[in-house]
Amino acid sequence: MTRVLVDRLAIPAAMACLLMLALAYWWLDNLRHELFGTALYALLIRHLVANWAWFRNLGRGRYDARRLAILVLHAVLIVNMTVLLVTSLAISQSVVAWLPLADIAYLREIHWFSAYWLIVIVGLHIGVHWRRIMALVATSLRLKASPLGEISLRLLAVLLAICGAWSFTALGVWTKLTFAYSLEFWDFTSSVSPFFAHWTGVIGLFAVIGHCAPRLLKRPPRSPAATKFHRTEGVQKWTS
Repeated sequence: MTRVLVDRLAIPAAMACLLMLALAYWWLDNLRHELFGTALYALLIRHLVANWAWFRNLGRGRYDARRLAILVLHAVLIVNMTVLLVTSLAISQSVVAWLPLADIAYLREIHWFSAYWLIVIVGLHIGVHWRRIMALVATSLRLKASPLGEISLRLLAVLLAICGAWSFTALGVWTKLTFAYSLEFWDFTSSVSPFFAHWTGVIGLFAVIGHCAPRLLKRPPRSPAATKFHRTEGVQKWTS
């Protein structure tokens, strides 16, 4: 596996898996929960380093509505991850329990609410970059575009959105996102696999939304020379 595939596919996929494992707090003990979270942030650092060019180019080029929306999404993601990290350090009972930080009760609530919102934002983040993800997969598997493949992917996206909407309701995600209190928790004594399947569906739902929403914000038309440069630059970027 090349370095590009590791940085662009393997590490983000591992981060998503760790995030869902961390959500299964009542299935795991606290130590494993914190270890999964620590591993998630370790991979996040690698992810940021691999994508440092994005930060370096923030001051370059023109900002249309689409690029501005994506910038806001990434800013919210950074803020959310920061809040999750700070509250993790404050309420830690295992990995960094030695830190002299006050374990305030409401910080635990903020930590959980932040984690649930992170699922939504991660889904949107995946959707925004879906074309790049598919381009990498197609290149690595040497797949060629076809009308039948395009139709199949669109039907799969519709199915994923429907399943994700069902999972959104089954997990009571809206209650969790609105800071409302609920006594409903997943019963891990009866089943485990559906828990991860439902959260995967929720991420998929917001990935579909993240993929479709920016396309409504049309880019200004490029000149033929600019289009040619953009395509050449993209090929060099993903093959370097």
